[in-house]
Amino acid sequence: MIIKNFELKNNIKNNINYYLLYGSNTGLIEETIDKFLKPVFSKNIFVFEEADIIKDLNRFSEIVYNKSFFEEDKFIIINRATDKILSILEEITNDDLSDLKIVIKSNALEKKSKLRNFFEKNKKTIAVAFYEDNNQSLNNLVSNFFREKKIVISKQIINYIIEKTKNNRIVLNNELKKIYLLHYNGKKIELDNIVKVLKSAENYSVSELVDQCLIKNKLKVNLIMNDNYFSSDENIIILKSFLSKLKRLKKIHEIENSTNNFELSINSFRPPIFWKDKEIIKKQLKMWSLDQIIELIKKINNIEIVIKKNTSLSNHLINNFAIEIANFSNN
Repeated sequence: MIIKNFELKNNIKNNINYYLLYGSNTGLIEETIDKFLKPVFSKNIFVFEEADIIKDLNRFSEIVYNKSFFEEDKFIIINRATDKILSILEEITNDDLSDLKIVIKSNALEKKSKLRNFFEKNKKTIAVAFYEDNNQSLNNLVSNFFREKKIVISKQIINYIIEKTKNNRIVLNNELKKIYLLHYNGKKIELDNIVKVLKSAENYSVSELVDQCLIKNKLKVNLIMNDNYFSSDENIIILKSFLSKLKRLKKIHEIENSTNNFELSINSFRPPIFWKDKEIIKKQLKMWSLDQIIELIKKINNIEIVIKKNTSLSNHLINNFAIEIANFSNN
């Protein structure tokens, strides 16, 4: 069945165990889970990536079906879900497990999505769409926050906070907590104070995301992807950054093939590699062969073509690509 996101708080039902939360507003999805679902559902929380479930279905099935004396019920969260996981969810819902709650998180889903259609039409499930925040919704969020904290703040400062956090609800909530601590510590909340606080309100850089993908730091990549919502333009920048870094690795590998000297190859690269970047580049070179790098470059070029034809797919494609790279195994 379909429910509006603002209605979900009053529609969390004991007889409904399966929820699909989808859309581009990842910040509001996380906020909804933290405020309304976690307090009601089990404290025995398990978090999965869809890719990990498909890769190791037996482990997921053990969590779902095995009962424990210490775990009377379970709450499972599945990140970045697509139609690929639908058959698994259909089987679970048919089994009607009363001690299990599952929340599926997904990016924007088209009307023809099988996953979306299943959750919208099934009486045992709930589908909730989360659309982009607008200036009014963010303005209400900030105003309500300061009102609850009994802090008087000007309209000018509210507008400045929203602008500087780039309409990103996750970043905005984090910065509001910092500003509250500033007030709690006795400092007067004026625009100058806010400017200083918000200087640290930048998202993880694109460069850091790409570097962590290329050293296969799965935990850090998941953290960056969960804490940020990249725009279509930023997604193109991410691809360009991947291409730039991969072409550099490719050139260093080619130099190494002629010199047979790892350190010399890095030191010979032009333009020179800054000393603080050398260690992470060494890790990347050890993890990716020349042939693998060439294949990645081809794949990125194909993804860029698809995104330029349909920008609405950019987040889905970039998220999946980043997770795929971080989880890539050489075996």
